[in-house]
Amino acid sequence: MKLVIQGKNIEVTEAIREYVQQKMEKAVNHFQNLTQKVDVNLSVARNPRISPNQIAEVTIYAHGSVIRAEECSENLYASIDLVADKLSRQLRRFKEKRLDHQAQVPVKDALPGADWTTVTDLTNRSPELPPQVVRNKYFAMPPMTVEAALEQLELVDHDFYVFRNAQTNEINVIYERNHGGFGVIQPR
Repeated sequence: MKLVIQGKNIEVTEAIREYVQQKMEKAVNHFQNLTQKVDVNLSVARNPRISPNQIAEVTIYAHGSVIRAEECSENLYASIDLVADKLSRQLRRFKEKRLDHQAQVPVKDALPGADWTTVTDLTNRSPELPPQVVRNKYFAMPPMTVEAALEQLELVDHDFYVFRNAQTNEINVIYERNHGGFGVIQPR
């Protein structure tokens, strides 16, 4: 497992690095065969109006899926603990769904490219759009069912997920509705 630790508005000391490494190893201990890379971003909000201001954001790349969690609190170590617990639950759920899916679908019928890595923009969580395009993202888009896209949406912990529909071979967007449930946007 490759572990990358970055800090924003905070110096990542050796003590913080060791604590993060210990917590991430514990969180992914039973899922070593699934986990390829763990990306940890620690940040402190400088704005005094933002409370809690110690943020731990972790992205795990696992066999073509992206699992993401973010937690914030008044204490950086508490944020790391919270995000590690959240990741353990998400990884357990991911593994169970994967095992259920493998038991139901014969290997020869599995989606092609199931081991492709999906990269999503995890840095810009602001609700307002910038006045100009500041970043382009490119990622593989293997065909998948709406159910598989819903699983990916839950794993990345975003409001929407863009995917290629396996039935129509068109680009679709699945999103979380404000009043509960999910919606799918399809071209006419």
